[in-house]
Amino acid sequence: MRRRTTPPLFDPTAVRPWNAQIDGLGYGGDYNPEQWPDEVRVEDLRLLREAGVNVLSVAIFAWATIEPREGELDWTWLDETMDRLHAAGIQVALATATASPPPWLTRKHPEILPRLADGTVLHQGARQSYSVTHPLHREYALRMTARMAERYGDHPALALWHVDNEIGCHVPRDYSDAAAAAFRVWLAERYGTIERLNEAWGTAFWSQRYATFEDVLPPLVAPMFSNPTQQLDFDRFSSDALLDYYRDLRDTLRELTPHVPTTTNLMTTSTTKGMDYFSWADDLDVVANDHYTIAADPDRHVELALSADLSRGVAGGEPWMLMEHSTSAVNWQPRNRAKLPGEMLRNSLQHVARGADAVMYFQWRQSKAGAEKYHSAMLPHAGTDTDVWRNTVELGDALRRLGEVRGSRVTSRAALLVDYPAWWAAELDSHPTQDLRYMDEVRAWYAALWSRGVTVDTVTPRADLDGYDLIVVPTLYLVDDEGAENVAAAAERGATVVVTFFSGIVDENDQVRLGGYPGAFRDLLGVRTEEFTPLQEGESVRVVGKAVDGEASADLWGEKTHVADGTEVTATYDDGPLAGRPAVTRRYVGSGAAWYVGTRLRRDGLDALVGRLVEESGVVPEVVAPAGVEVVRRHADDGATSWLFAINHTDEAAALDTPPGTELLTGSAVDGWLDVPAGAVRVLRTTA
Repeated sequence: MRRRTTPPLFDPTAVRPWNAQIDGLGYGGDYNPEQWPDEVRVEDLRLLREAGVNVLSVAIFAWATIEPREGELDWTWLDETMDRLHAAGIQVALATATASPPPWLTRKHPEILPRLADGTVLHQGARQSYSVTHPLHREYALRMTARMAERYGDHPALALWHVDNEIGCHVPRDYSDAAAAAFRVWLAERYGTIERLNEAWGTAFWSQRYATFEDVLPPLVAPMFSNPTQQLDFDRFSSDALLDYYRDLRDTLRELTPHVPTTTNLMTTSTTKGMDYFSWADDLDVVANDHYTIAADPDRHVELALSADLSRGVAGGEPWMLMEHSTSAVNWQPRNRAKLPGEMLRNSLQHVARGADAVMYFQWRQSKAGAEKYHSAMLPHAGTDTDVWRNTVELGDALRRLGEVRGSRVTSRAALLVDYPAWWAAELDSHPTQDLRYMDEVRAWYAALWSRGVTVDTVTPRADLDGYDLIVVPTLYLVDDEGAENVAAAAERGATVVVTFFSGIVDENDQVRLGGYPGAFRDLLGVRTEEFTPLQEGESVRVVGKAVDGEASADLWGEKTHVADGTEVTATYDDGPLAGRPAVTRRYVGSGAAWYVGTRLRRDGLDALVGRLVEESGVVPEVVAPAGVEVVRRHADDGATSWLFAINHTDEAAALDTPPGTELLTGSAVDGWLDVPAGAVRVLRTTA
């Protein structure tokens, strides 16, 4: 895998802000004029202004339109589009047009197509039909990227570069020959010698010892379980390979347009595990994210909040862009339900509340053909006499009124540790149970904190944990020494740290830390587990003790745990094979405390435990609110002004006891109580 470096003359301070020519918050979506005749494009200009749109992503899937035959370029429609949008006062996130290679390219060079682990070739006919590691595809993609930069780099409508699109969305793991060759190069760079690889992978087991890097393959379909560290390293390599592809295209843009910021739309959700987005952050001039709620999930607004906080975490607390979400139904879920009244506004302003400085959709005008024709858009098939269109205009007005929050930040005293390598490793095969899903535990703890109004920062194990009074470490199965020491040091400084089951078990090479579980956290927690006792499907146990306010139910997991002197047992198993053994423990550490939860508590028990942790740590919500009313605060750099977002996800009106201020969406003065109607959003500006 070829690695480029940032152009030596590149000056990051010369990159202008992506929203330099936009007043307030960004609003818009993907715009695909190539799908429509000119009279529709002309109508779009009027409706875009009516909706209050000020930024659009353009040319994402336009390669085959720009270059219908190799070397034959048609820029007329895109020239006209850029000029028209500029005249309308709309800025453009211009794509590199590389998200889908044209059919002539894959017909001429089928070797660039990606493969599955069983050898199946993923053919032309959808999108992302390319291997990011294939040198020939890279050559073509870089050429198209350079053409875009040379033609539009100085266009006044250009706000930023949108590199490719949702990189790795459909092909997070490619097992082609090109990927195999790049994997071997990556391994040689990581380990230096084949002996070090053999040691890290434990290849003495099952006679897997390699004589040379040339013998190594990706983890293809095999007769039995593939080497787990081989699988883990292929996950790492694949994330790096996708990032390397982004860097290559970005650096081409930087060489030609060093003043223009670059980004690509990530997918920082609780279901997208293919890329370690924390490792991507430094290469993005602004973090951009795509997010779609799952209609069947009754708590989809809680998952949205987690994903927004994860985007802010990747951005290091800086404001970020919501590059895509949906006005209503999507087309790719089993049952694509339309959004409920007010849900579009609530979804959008949840993202803004949690740090987004732009709200964008897929897409502007709903397609009449193609695989996504039933995916909702800002302008639906039925036109402007529709609820969706009225919601589009209403949101544009709301974002205009909220323009002053731009650039402000969210702060928190609670941290939730999220780690992609731990996610990959925790869900490998040949484990104590195949029912464990890393993000299930992350989501459960996040939901318990969300329900208590606690704002959470998502951070990695190696992040700076100073300033956090409560640190939650869910199922951190894989952790290196530095990460484990960082967590322990936070407790020593005075934080309340809670670690859950199947954490600290292996090192960065997926090798078990010997001496008893939870390995890396054994001394911090003052516990030693000799054996796991996973529960069978449908099986549960009863847990009793003050940690769960008397009695609670647990499932999935149990451990045969012993406690050291000074470790308090705060809940025990009351039945089952572990009856009488510790389930939840607590230990004083320095000025803080370290809790261990050795089972998966169901909602009531987890909520009770989180209540104790919140009380102990002194972390309090911004405002006490009824259940289902979400409250988040963004702070201005001056430290005096802040904006309190209150989002009512219930069917009942709520009244919040708040400081005096001005409610921005209605313009009303507030003196003591903020009224939030059922299903509505209110944003209160306050000044210290």
